[in-house]
Amino acid sequence: MATSGTYVTEVSLKGSAEKHYKRWKNENHLFPDAVGHHIQGVTVHDGEWDSHGSIKIWDYTCDGKKEVFKEQRENDDDNMAVTLRGLEGHVMEELKVYDVIFQFIQKSPGDIICKITMIWEKRIDDSPEPINYMKFVKSMVADMDDHVIKA
Repeated sequence: MATSGTYVTEVSLKGSAEKHYKRWKNENHLFPDAVGHHIQGVTVHDGEWDSHGSIKIWDYTCDGKKEVFKEQRENDDDNMAVTLRGLEGHVMEELKVYDVIFQFIQKSPGDIICKITMIWEKRIDDSPEPINYMKFVKSMVADMDDHVIKA
């Protein structure tokens, strides 16, 4: 069995958890304009922007390299959480499992966090752990903060 793990981190955000959740749930088409240094394009492959089970394809830059990621979406309105379940793409060449959960939690008025949980399993033990992808998603969440506040 190949090595697997879970990374968990939190990003402090401004505004309301509902606004952030809405942006991540059904406004991904705005990401290239908001955080173009991270995300260059997002397209719906199957389903609708906000539908549970929809499949999206992301064009992004991680560690200076252009990559593609195909994911299936799981939305949890009760917990304001969006899960991106990896199906294909660069990250899936080294990982058998790659799930990223973004949960938006309102701690107090004006004080929210995005709890990011990354669950992964390598295809082979020689592959590096995906810490670079955790840094990438954490940076993307932080950089998106100002764009959600202005919206």
